[in-house]
Amino acid sequence: MSETQPRIFLLFFFGALTTVTIASSIACGQGSERGSAEQGAASAEKPPIGAKQPALPAAPAIANPFQRQIAIPDLPSDLTWFNTTEARQLQDFKGKFVLIDFWTYCCINCIHILPELKKLEQAFSRQLVVVGVHSAKFDTERADDNLREAILRYEIEHPVVNDPQLEVWRTFGANSWPTILLIDPNGKAVFMRSGEFQFEQMQAVLNAAIPYYRQQGSLDETPLRFDQLSKKQPKRTLSFPGKVLANEKTQQLFIADSNHNRIIVTDLEGRSPLIIGSGKQGRTDGDFGQAEFHHPQGLAFDGEQNLYVADTENHLIRHVDLTQKTVRTIAGMGIQGRNAWPGWTGDPNQKPESGRWVGAPLETALNSPWALWIHDHHLMIAMAGSHQLWRMPLKGDTIGPYAGNGREDIVDGPRLPVTPYGLNASSFAQPSGLASDGRRLFVADSEGSAIRVLPFDPTRPVSTLIGPSQLPANRLFEFGDIDGKLSSGKLQHAIGIAYGDQKLFVADTYNNKVKVIDLSEATISTLTNPADNDQPFLFNEPAGLSFAAGKLYVADTNNHRIRVLNLLEPSQIQDLKISGLSPPTVADLPQPPADWGTRIPLPDLTVGTGELKLQIQLPLAPTAKVNQDFPIDLVVSLSSADELSLQTKGTPQLVDPKLIEVAIGVKGVGSAKLKVDLTYGYCEQQGDRLGVCKLARLIGHGKLHSQAGSSQSVLRLDFAPPASD
Repeated sequence: MSETQPRIFLLFFFGALTTVTIASSIACGQGSERGSAEQGAASAEKPPIGAKQPALPAAPAIANPFQRQIAIPDLPSDLTWFNTTEARQLQDFKGKFVLIDFWTYCCINCIHILPELKKLEQAFSRQLVVVGVHSAKFDTERADDNLREAILRYEIEHPVVNDPQLEVWRTFGANSWPTILLIDPNGKAVFMRSGEFQFEQMQAVLNAAIPYYRQQGSLDETPLRFDQLSKKQPKRTLSFPGKVLANEKTQQLFIADSNHNRIIVTDLEGRSPLIIGSGKQGRTDGDFGQAEFHHPQGLAFDGEQNLYVADTENHLIRHVDLTQKTVRTIAGMGIQGRNAWPGWTGDPNQKPESGRWVGAPLETALNSPWALWIHDHHLMIAMAGSHQLWRMPLKGDTIGPYAGNGREDIVDGPRLPVTPYGLNASSFAQPSGLASDGRRLFVADSEGSAIRVLPFDPTRPVSTLIGPSQLPANRLFEFGDIDGKLSSGKLQHAIGIAYGDQKLFVADTYNNKVKVIDLSEATISTLTNPADNDQPFLFNEPAGLSFAAGKLYVADTNNHRIRVLNLLEPSQIQDLKISGLSPPTVADLPQPPADWGTRIPLPDLTVGTGELKLQIQLPLAPTAKVNQDFPIDLVVSLSSADELSLQTKGTPQLVDPKLIEVAIGVKGVGSAKLKVDLTYGYCEQQGDRLGVCKLARLIGHGKLHSQAGSSQSVLRLDFAPPASD
């Protein structure tokens, strides 16, 4: 897409002005929160098709809540789409509100709004489509295969288009991650904002807008269904393992099986697995079978019986008692913290009462804790969401910032600023990994592609071992893959780090490598396999490292496995085989809401007892076809039946393009009320390509009579809705 194409600059909503400009440099997470709307009217239930309605006075006209509606270009046709059957155009979603989310999968702020987007998708499943436009920051993020894995890792269910060269980003005037753009059912841009937001803010916008578009007749409230990547994935023993922790003294290995929402404990050879967590996404405390996590990451172990878990997307710290086999929450409130300084009200003249900004652990909201380390009876926490290092005594009486001014950057200097967010101190950028040699804490500062050094001596400043802290500007955009002297070396979004044998091992995540830093020589090199012509080991976005007994344990995240590098015999690398471990069994994704569907009267039906075939003719247009990737859900039930019963046998099958068939068994004679509830997916053919797929639900009500002696073998229903009067 050329630079001459139109860009959106001004969008109005209820008098609140959002100004969008193109910045010469763009930074993850920057942007301000802007206008919202008052709560609107609730949606009204649609009458059944064919039902006669009494004449009503015309409703008063509802004013358009958006002051301007701006025409926008469609998306380039050569971009790759995910979670949908084929490439899409914005016009495919006409009749719906479309919320475009400009994001990049490295960005913690983008990760933070994914749950908010999911809430919106569920609350407005009939009126809203979310479309992710992935406009990458890092080189690795531009690749389709890597984006596909990110969509699976973050469990994104809406369509996503890859925008590797930022064409769509520039056209629509985005200038920070995340940015959202709302398009109305007529295909016009009406609202835009940058930065994180909460569900309630966009809920208010949509609630205020829906009545207007419903009254205008331009809102299509038929639910849509998308061809999700997750539905085609095999069951895996591990799913996107994030962090790993090996303990040589106890011969134990701890694995954050992140997307299975559980912790696995084995010996160093992968034997005798112990599972902590039910696998269900949640934050319930309790015994190992009851406890719930939400994409856990960092782990810390005291060498005895206490394991600490950074329950990242719950924004909690959890304590695991390995003797009592229990999990309990020891810090956090289960919501994302918006204040990097506990107790600070925003007053620049306010001073902390105890000399530090701290709060009670269970009364202080955390912000994406990602990695943990125990030092001197304290738990050190890489608080990725607030770009800081926090500290909490193991006795758990206080928690608060230990280093970092809360600004996302790579800046050396004193641990903490004089005032919150002050410039006279160190800055971190999404710290995601921790390790120590006992004297200092090493930090994998992922968004800055840097390794930072935090001395435990509070009088000494934060420094940078490798990374762009010396640059005057744009430090978050300096990355690469360069070995050699640390002064000239480069990493790309390094997430994991481990210390052992007087060396630092780095999970150079977006370079798909494990590297080693020789602290005495001030050099960095890639760990290679001499038996394979000095080629790098083949990892896929490794994120966690731990060193024990001469071996390096690697959480090879996108390969869904733990790999073991024998550093005493460098030619040896192997996958850790965890015997007896299987994926958790959890409930499937929630079904669409029960309060929708087309209700159709059925004629009185007479059948015989025994088994027969139920056939249902679908009311599809000639250009539409059933999407067989979606399950056909059919429930046939009777009410007010004494002697009569009915049971479906097997699963419904599509026997021709518009005919569904299932076996049913009828027992007893008599009469009863019949309900046939059918849900299926279909797609409209649009020229030479398949249109967006929708969900249909047909609910038939009638009466069933059963009589003995009938030889009937087929019961056929025509579900074509009657024409409206």
